[in-house]
Amino acid sequence: MKKNMGSIDKMLRIVIALVFAGLIYFKVVEGTTAYVLGALGGVFVLTSLVSFCPLYLPFGINTCKK
Repeated sequence: MKKNMGSIDKMLRIVIALVFAGLIYFKVVEGTTAYVLGALGGVFVLTSLVSFCPLYLPFGINTCKK
């Protein structure tokens, strides 16, 4: 896997995942919405850790500095 995410992109994904976690923790969202946001937040954290987003490939997006 070639890295295709820059540091700003990774930081934004982590912040969004933390917002999702806060919404779930404080029970602002519940039920199916909470599960979907939790899964999406998990994907955001995982892609940030590996610096690779598979959805960027078909669109040719690369936010990583060369």
